[in-house]
Amino acid sequence: MGTEMNKAEITKAAYDLVSGDRANTHGEAYLNHHKIACVWNGILMAAGTLTSPSLTAHDVANMMEGLKIARRYLGAFNIDDYIDGAGYAAVAGEIASER
Repeated sequence: MGTEMNKAEITKAAYDLVSGDRANTHGEAYLNHHKIACVWNGILMAAGTLTSPSLTAHDVANMMEGLKIARRYLGAFNIDDYIDGAGYAAVAGEIASER
């Protein structure tokens, strides 16, 4: 995939990831992000940062999108940061709309 993409191509690439490759690799989006939230809650509780689990699957998807946004400001341009960010936004929106 080249680095020059228009918004429709970026959106399509994100759709293909969350509906195809990533879904096949990581399983159902809500359950995957819920499991990540459980692990992150455990780590934060062990570190003494949290006293009780509070991160949700929705939080995880938003935080992963935030990670992609932060990466856009460092290093060389990487179209994947935009594609993945769009994918995480879509996952967060789906989780929020279903729950």
